[in-house]
Amino acid sequence: MRIVPIITAILVSVLLYFLVIERDSINAMAAPPSEIEDATARDDTAAALAEQTSGPDLMRVQAIHSEARVIDSAVILRGQTEADRQVDVRAETSSQVVSEPLRKGAFVEAGQVMCELDPGTRQASLEEAEARLTEARARVPEAEARLHEARARLEEAEINANAANKLIEGGFASETRVASTQAAVSAAEASVQSAKSGLQSTQAGIQSAEAAVAAARREIDRLYIKAPFGGLLESDTAELGSLLQPGSLCATIIRLDPIKVVGFVPETEVNRVKIGAMAGARLTTGQEVAGQVVFLSRSADPTTRTFRVEINVPNPDLSLRDGQTAEIAISSEGADAHLIPQSALTLNDEGTLGVRLVGDGNKVTFAPVELLRDSVDGIWVGGLPAKADVIVIGQEYVVDGVTVDPVFGETGL
Repeated sequence: MRIVPIITAILVSVLLYFLVIERDSINAMAAPPSEIEDATARDDTAAALAEQTSGPDLMRVQAIHSEARVIDSAVILRGQTEADRQVDVRAETSSQVVSEPLRKGAFVEAGQVMCELDPGTRQASLEEAEARLTEARARVPEAEARLHEARARLEEAEINANAANKLIEGGFASETRVASTQAAVSAAEASVQSAKSGLQSTQAGIQSAEAAVAAARREIDRLYIKAPFGGLLESDTAELGSLLQPGSLCATIIRLDPIKVVGFVPETEVNRVKIGAMAGARLTTGQEVAGQVVFLSRSADPTTRTFRVEINVPNPDLSLRDGQTAEIAISSEGADAHLIPQSALTLNDEGTLGVRLVGDGNKVTFAPVELLRDSVDGIWVGGLPAKADVIVIGQEYVVDGVTVDPVFGETGL
C-alpha cells in the first residue's frame, strides 16, 4: 500500500509551512527573555518616534544653558631649559700648561685658577721694563733743572734788554748794545723751549716705560686662566703639558642657579605676556617649577615669526639641567569664557570656527568663538554672550535662521 509515502508527504508539507510561513512566530517562541525585552523596547521607541513626527515638522536638537565664568587665562608654550650663563674660557697667550687638570662636573668659584701656564722669561721681561721705568724717572730732575736754568737765563736777558733800552733813550748806550741784549733774550727763549722739549721727552719716556711694565705684568697675569664666575665645568681643563696658543680652550663653564626656561611666543599671543608675570613649567620628568618672566624679545624670529621669552627659575640644588624639554604656562589677565563640549564646535560656510546657538523664537544663530584653554572636562571658549544656549547635538544639521525644537539637558560638564 502507498499509505506511508502519503503520510510522509503530508508531514513534509506541514513542516515546510511552519518554516516558511510561520518563521517569525517560531523565532519569537525560541528567543530568550532578554531579546524579547529588547524587541519590546524597540517597539516603544518606534512608537515614540511616530508620536514625535506626528507634531510640528521641526528639527529637534539638544542644547545646554551656558553662563560665562572668569578663568585665569594662561599662555601655553613649549620650550627648554638653558644655563643662565655659559662661556668657553680660552688662553690669551702661548705657553705650556703646568697645572693638574680639573675634571668635568667639578664646581669652581669665581676667580679660581683653572689652567696655569709656564711663565718662561716673562718675569725677566717685567724686571727689564721696571728698570727702564726707574731710569726714565731718574731723568726727570735733570730735565727740570735744565728748564729752571734756561728760564733764569731768559729773565736775566730780559732785564739786560730793558736796561739797554732805557739807557739808549737817555743817550747813554749804543744801538749795538741793545741789539746784543735782544739777541741774548732770543737765545734764552730758545734755551727754554729746548729744556721744555727735553722735559716732555723725559715724561714720554716714563709713560712708555710704564706701558711696558703694564704689558709685562698683563702677560704674566695671562698665565693664570681663571673662572669668570662660579659654576660647573662642562669639560676637563687643559691637560698638564699641553701647549696652549691664543684662543685655545682651557675649559667650559656653565651656571645653573638660577636657570632659564626659554620658549617662543607666537605673534598672536605676544601682547598677553608681560615682564614680571608669574610662570610655571612642567619638565618631561614630571618635575614642576615656577619663576618670573625676565625677558621678552622685541624682535621676531625671521623664520618662525615668534618672540623669545625667558623665565628665571631658582635652582639651588642644581636638579634642573641645561636642555630639558618643558611645557610652559605664563599667567595672563583673566577672561570671561564658556565651558562647552569640544564636539559642539562647528564651521560656517566661510570656514569660521564657532558654535550654533538657540536664539529668540528658537531660531538658530552662528557665533564665532576664540579657543582659550583645553581641559579634560571640555574646552573653554570666548566671544559668546554672558548667557548662551549652545547646541551640542544636531548643530551640523541646521543653519542660521532655522527654527528648531530644542531639548535642554546635561552634558556631564
